Amino acid sequence: MRVFAFRHAPLEDMGNLRPALQARGCTVECFDLCLEGARAPALQAADALVFMGGPMCANDDSAFLRREEELIREAAGSGQPVLGICLGSQLIARALGGRVYKSVMPEIGWFHIDVTAAGLADPVLAGAERPQPVFHWHQDTFDLPPGAELLATSPACRHQAFRCGRNIYGLQFHPEMTPAMIDDWQREAALCGEAVAPIDAARHAAALAAFCGSIVDGWLETFR
Repeated sequence: MRVFAFRHAPLEDMGNLRPALQARGCTVECFDLCLEGARAPALQAADALVFMGGPMCANDDSAFLRREEELIREAAGSGQPVLGICLGSQLIARALGGRVYKSVMPEIGWFHIDVTAAGLADPVLAGAERPQPVFHWHQDTFDLPPGAELLATSPACRHQAFRCGRNIYGLQFHPEMTPAMIDDWQREAALCGEAVAPIDAARHAAALAAFCGSIVDGWLETFR
């Protein structure tokens, strides 16, 4: 099974996601359309698509973001599975008719999500703990696209996970984060003068990696 992943920043790689997909028989190919001269692949060559996070806003006037929204709509029209994380979830929401905007408060660090009744019945989130600790780093949020099902919420940000159709999923939180990635992000924030409270990178790392594997299992189940 061939998965195309779209990345948006050097420090926002696939983390837990890559080994989880590979352990389940998937090959992963990464594309960085944010780089000058990069071209989008032919989606027909992929079995599924993943859109990762990034420091930009989905509303930014960037040609590569609009191109990725076109790819999302193309995949939705053909029934191709899509998984979006953080910025990726916002791009899915925007591409399919939702609105992206600044959240009332940012979420940065370890917080829990609460899975809805629909989420507990969904294969992607059925393995979540109650509540489930996850990692967040975002300042924006979104309205659900028309017809989307809300699968998870958090006290600070209502729309944490949703499903459109059978196998298009958006996750506002970051299941892919490893302790090394979290430390890298904290160092980058400090270099940029961003005031972020210290985060214990290892605090829920094992639980998050297990949850990431459960998410991948459930997502693959929707289209295998």
